[in-house]
Amino acid sequence: MKLLLDENLPHQLRHEISGHTCITVAYMGWSGKENGELLSLAESEGFDALLTKDSNLQYEQNLVDLPIGVIVLRAASNDIDDIRPLLPELFRALTVRPSKQVVHVP
Repeated sequence: MKLLLDENLPHQLRHEISGHTCITVAYMGWSGKENGELLSLAESEGFDALLTKDSNLQYEQNLVDLPIGVIVLRAASNDIDDIRPLLPELFRALTVRPSKQVVHVP
């Protein structure tokens, strides 16, 4: 899967997600974009899902019209040490291929 790593997650997380193409919002030059625009840009560039820590995204977007899947990582903080324990659950979510829906991990 081609995954977009939101700017509220640590960049080093992309090295922890093996078997998938993981690119950061900053690398794409999309820093500061609002969620709706970010999701549209991601779809136009062929991304399958956005990984984020933004649990409010589902309340800010029309979930019926999501252009790509969204995976919300529910960790105590955005520190990589708080996110690593979620990786097994994240990999399970990725096998389901969350197409145009919001999935919460854990």
